[in-house]
Order: sequence, then C-alpha cells, then structure tokens
Amino acid sequence: MQLCGVGDEPGQRFGFAEAAALAPYLASLGVSHVYLSPVLRAAPGSTHGYDVIDHERLAEELGGEDAFRAMVARFRSHGLKLLVDIVPNHMAVPMPVDLNRPLASVLAGGASSPYARWFDIDWEAGDGRVVLPWEGEVNYRRFFDISGLIGLRQEDPEVFEGTHELTLRLVDEGLVDGLRVDHPDGLADPRGYLDRLGSRAASAWVLVEKITTGEEELPGDWRCAGTTGYDALGMVGGLFIDPDGEKPLTDTYVSFTGGPPGFAEVENASRRYVAEHGLRPEMARLHKVLCRTLPSESPEALERVLFELLIAVPVYRAYAVPGEEAPAQAVEVIGQAAHRARAHLPEELHELLEAVVRLVLGLDTPDSSESPDYGEFVVRFQQTSAPLAAKGVEDTAFYRWSRMAALNEVGGDPERFSVGAADFHSFCGRIARDWPVTMTTLSTHDTKRQEDVRARLAVLAELPAEWAAAVRHWHTWFPEGVPLEPDLEYLLWQTLAGAWPVTEDRLAGFLTKAMREAKTRTSWVDGDPEYEEAVLAYAHRIMADADLGKSITDFVGRIAPYARANSLGQKLVQLTMPGVPDVYQGCELIGLSLVDPDNRRPVDYGRRRARLTRLDSGRAPSDTHDEKLMVTARALRLRRDHPEWFGGGTYDPVAVAGPAADHAVAFRRGEAVTVVTRLPAGLERRGGWGGTVVEVTAEAWRDVLTGVVHQGPRLLLSEVLDLLPVALLIPDRVPASE
Repeated sequence: MQLCGVGDEPGQRFGFAEAAALAPYLASLGVSHVYLSPVLRAAPGSTHGYDVIDHERLAEELGGEDAFRAMVARFRSHGLKLLVDIVPNHMAVPMPVDLNRPLASVLAGGASSPYARWFDIDWEAGDGRVVLPWEGEVNYRRFFDISGLIGLRQEDPEVFEGTHELTLRLVDEGLVDGLRVDHPDGLADPRGYLDRLGSRAASAWVLVEKITTGEEELPGDWRCAGTTGYDALGMVGGLFIDPDGEKPLTDTYVSFTGGPPGFAEVENASRRYVAEHGLRPEMARLHKVLCRTLPSESPEALERVLFELLIAVPVYRAYAVPGEEAPAQAVEVIGQAAHRARAHLPEELHELLEAVVRLVLGLDTPDSSESPDYGEFVVRFQQTSAPLAAKGVEDTAFYRWSRMAALNEVGGDPERFSVGAADFHSFCGRIARDWPVTMTTLSTHDTKRQEDVRARLAVLAELPAEWAAAVRHWHTWFPEGVPLEPDLEYLLWQTLAGAWPVTEDRLAGFLTKAMREAKTRTSWVDGDPEYEEAVLAYAHRIMADADLGKSITDFVGRIAPYARANSLGQKLVQLTMPGVPDVYQGCELIGLSLVDPDNRRPVDYGRRRARLTRLDSGRAPSDTHDEKLMVTARALRLRRDHPEWFGGGTYDPVAVAGPAADHAVAFRRGEAVTVVTRLPAGLERRGGWGGTVVEVTAEAWRDVLTGVVHQGPRLLLSEVLDLLPVALLIPDRVPASE
C-alpha cells in the first residue's frame, strides 16, 4: 500500500503517527508492506519529499526519528513490513539555501569546498562558481528541467556514503525492509549504483523507478528485484481496450482537432522543443564535452548531429558504460536512433553521425591522452537522453496528442492501442520467469489519471460512434464557440467523461497543468495569462450549466456498467498476476483522481474501514466502491495466506472456449484461477456468454469473491460471472481466508 507524505493539502498532516494509526486497517486489507514516499528532511513546504535537503535526518515535519520508530513498531505488531522511497539522483536548492548544508558549503567555497564533489557542476560555465536559478542559466545537472533540484554524483563512493548512511542504518537495524530507488536513469552508472546499494543493503527488497518503453526490458544485470510497475500498468490497461475502436476513434480525433493520425510527428516536435528550450543548458554542456572529445570536427556540425541523435533515442537511455563492450540492447537502441537521425541530416554529416554513434557505444575509444573527456561524454549523453525522453514525451507530447487519453500514461505508448490476450500471457510469463517479485501498479503519485478514470475511458473504444456524437454535441453547446485549442478541448471532454463528477477547482487545476505542459499556447516559463483565463472561464461555464452537466452525467451513466467490468477486471488482474501489486493510497475504492497534485489529496480511511468491516460481516456490496474493495481485500488476503502460489515464478494461461472466448482472460497462479471479463460492451451486443466455458480440473471450485461453488472441469462463464464480472477461484477443499 503506497502512502504519500506530509503536506498533501494546506492544513493537512499525514506523517509517521498518522500512517501508524492505519496499521490495523492495512493489515485487515491484506497488505504486506507499507510503501512510504521519501522520509528524509525535505525543503520547507514540500508536498512530496523528493526535494531532500538533509540525508542525515528523518523529516521533522513527518514526526522525526522517534515517531518513525514508533510507526515501525506499530506496523510490526500487525505483521506489516516497510518499503521506503529514496532519492539518490538529486537534492533541493531550497530557500534559504543554507538549509542544504552541503550546497551552502559549495556556494561559499566553490570547487575547494569539501562538498564540491557531491554535485554535478560545470565549473567552467560558471567561472568557478555555482549559478543559481535566480542568477541566470544554471550550470549544474538538474532533475529533468527543474532548476530547484541539483544533481548528485553517486558514482563517487564518498557521495554515496554521505547520502546513504542513515538509510543503510535503518535497513541494518531491521526498521526498513525495502527500498524504492527514484529515477535511477539520472545516475552516471545505474548498474554500479545498484551494485553498491545491494552490497550494503543485501537484505532489502530493492525496486527501481525505471520507465521501459515499447519492447525495452529492464537490464538483466541490475541488482534489484524489478521496477515499480509502469510496464505492467500499460499491459493490464491495454487488455481492456477494444482494438476495433482504434480506427473510428482516430478518425474522430483527426476530424475534431485537425491533428495528425499518428503520435510520431507530435513526439518528434515535442522532443525538439524541449531540447531547444527547457534542456538547453544540458544540451550545451554535452556539446562542449563532445567538442573536446572530437576536437578536429566542426562544432556546428557536431551540434547538429548530437541534437538529431539525442532526440531520436527511443527510450530513456542505452546503458553503455565507458571501457565496457556495449550490451546488445544498447547497440539496438542507438542504432534505431541513428537510423531516425540520418533522415534529418544532410548526407555530408552521415559519416560524422556514425562516428558519434561509435563513441556513444564505446566502439571507438579515443586515446585517453588526446581525449580525456570520452568517458564523460558517454555518461553525460545518457544523462541527457533520459530527461529529454521524460520531458519531451510524457510531459509535453502526451499533452499535445489526446486521441485516447487512457494511453497517455507514464511508461505508455499512445500508439499501442490495445493488448491481446496472447501478448498479455507472454508478458506475464516473462515476468514470472525473470522478475517474479517486481512491482506491478495501476496508479501512483506520478500517473496522469488514476486507474478507474482510464477504465472508463477504455469503454470509448467499444462505443466510438456514441462518443463521437457526444463530444460533437458538447462542442456546440455554447453558440459563442470554444476558446480552447482543439486538442485541449478534446482532452477536456475525455477528462470530464473519465473523472465525472469533478469539482471546478480540480478541473481548473488539471487544465492549467495540461495546457502549460503542452507548451503550445502557454507554459510554466512563458505564460499567456489571457489564454489561460479564457480556458478556465470556459471550464467555469461548463460546470455552471446544469443541462450540460446532466448530459455528461447521462453519458457517464451509459458507460458505467462497462466501466465497472473494466475497473474490477484490471484490478483483479493486477492483484493476481506475477509480481507484487502496489495499491496506491485510497485506490481500494474507485479512484477517479487526475494528475498531481489532485492524486495526493487526503484519503478518507475511516470510510474505507467502515466499508471493509461491513463487507467482512457478510453483507453484500452496496456499490462499485464496495465491489472493488472486496476484490482488493480478498485477493490480497489470498496472496497472504498462500505465498507459495503467488510468490514464485508460476504462471499458466487457462483456456477459455466458446463463442465469446475473446471476452474473457483466465490464468492460474498455483491453485488459484483468475477469470475476468474484457470488452463488456461487445459481449453485451453479442448476447452474452452463450456456452463459453473456462477449462479447469475436475473438482469443485469456490469463488473467494462471492463464495459460490462451481463444479469443474468446464465452468460456464454465464454462471461463474453471474454476480460479478470477475472471479477468483480456488479448490473448495482449501480453507477460507481469515
């Protein structure tokens, strides 16, 4: 269960004591680990903890060390372990700067400070001093393009020791059981960092916030248990999207917005924008290193080649290490980038492009006496490609191309419209084999819309004509016209359909972030107040119009039965597939929050406790919230009671046969069989399950969700999925969970 930290709302506190108080409820829910956002001292007013200013102290705002120890004791008394988020890549540049003692020392002493080696600073660009954000263009590596977060040099053993001493002590004392490593792609050597961390925290369950893209896989030589689960998020979500909806939804999007039918053009333009604007200091620094590495080449030619190669890297980074042979995946990644870049370069620069590619991959190592900067170039190339991917794609392009907003998610590929059952089974088989205790997720503090918003939007692929009619109707609601850019308007209607009912404040916050992230008419840096005011005024008119509100309510009601099936289906799949499921705070009920800070609002755990108590008393679910809570609790409890079924690397697809076989997915973990409905609107159109069956063994099977017993070996889905659109079956001889 993932819990965010203090300050999620003004006047709200959620610290160690508040987390400790949840122990009985979390244990009852079936949770194994409590997953905390960063717990070290952060910048004043931090709402998340990722802006660390002191690695030697636990955050006083959360309660300090005494409260932390008391919290852990409380968790232990209820059988709960602890997973803590750590931030090795950067520290905050707070106000006042003196709050960050190492950074204050560097500001005072420059390169002679004992902490100078801690930070990734371009001393030459600052004439021997650190240039702070309010003084001009910064001269240090940042977290993405955020000048208030300065990069750390974890490749230096002294820096590692200085920034991990407290964390490692907590692990050694048995207070912390697992570590979630934030943004390892920002580090000079992620593999080397994980090796050092693993050798010092050998008992810890280590996970990395690594975003994989497309067919990319987590490097097999990383010393960790897996990722934080964004790869699973995309695969699970895609399973519930109808591939037949791709063309009609694309046609509607193109007709409505005038935008391109594909994502590639938008992604390329967005990457270019970010490289030329937000990441200009990083690009300039890398170019300078390359010019020193290849001093005989034209700086202008190198700049152009470097620019085109970087924006064409299809993933976050390639994981080439200076002095080592590049792994096959790195060669493939940079080869793809070179192929794309070549199309944007004149023929006379193709040979130079090849030379730079060989440098990136270590195929041509310049003589060290002539080019001492070679190693730095290889590392810094990758430290630049990672933020370029994050900011160019997820934080720009995803807000410029809204064909299907459910697909525009962290680690997602908007052009991979859906996932077939065979591909899903193949993915789960690889996870079970290679990363059996990786994390899986559907919602986090970084997702752009919570899981049940995406589950609703998935229905649009099954009802594309009804969606097209609805969005055109809403578009013409006000005769004065619409002041929004077409793509933003299309995203607005999807957001309303997905998150309804939503308050005006929440909608305004989302729209403000969406239009600024798109960076087409306004941005965080170069704002257009007049446009922003017009957008928010339009949103106000929508929210104030009762008849329009009723029209949206009616549409949401129309898709609600199918959204219910999607919500429960994707949740049960995530909870029982290979890996360890992350249940984000509050998402044991229907989660309809939008991008942060909306998804960090306080959670009403009293309401959840009361619902769970009522369900455990034997009462039937009263609504979809109850149904999701029941699915979550009973699946987690089954995992807890039978770790031998779920903790290892077992995964077997279960055959579904009959006229509606494409509308169900089933798999087996140990002695448990998961069965879920997919594409429910299409199932309804074809008249239901008919004689479709799931093939199990010849014994009695009990659904742990409903208690109903079915006799194998061929179970009629019309009976198994009569009360709920999902089932979790176990042999009836297995005792019930407590």
